Amino acid sequence: MDSADPLTVIARFHDAFNAHNVDAIMALMTDDCVFENTSPAPDGERYIGQAAVRGVWERLFAASPNAYFEVEEMFAGGDHGVIRWRYAWGDGHVRGVDVMRVRDGKIAEKLSYVKG
Repeated sequence: MDSADPLTVIARFHDAFNAHNVDAIMALMTDDCVFENTSPAPDGERYIGQAAVRGVWERLFAASPNAYFEVEEMFAGGDHGVIRWRYAWGDGHVRGVDVMRVRDGKIAEKLSYVKG
């Protein structure tokens, strides 16, 4: 797979995310990137652009220094990909999916959903 293949881009993004490397994460996102969070219910908060999305990741990793998302499944078709994940902490966990759109070898859109 080449470096612009959606599945390759999403896998690289996931690895940078679990390394808490915000610079690497943002290098894999477009300037006009969109992130939709899982909260607040029912639709989650929407962030647009590098500065806004970077702030979300910085706050997340500061508040959750052990954040780690285990991949349950990843697949892609066309310019979209899906990563199904499990996030655990202490004695709890949550499962969810991210639906991502890749443009020119970068994540243009990351829409996050969680079960329950």
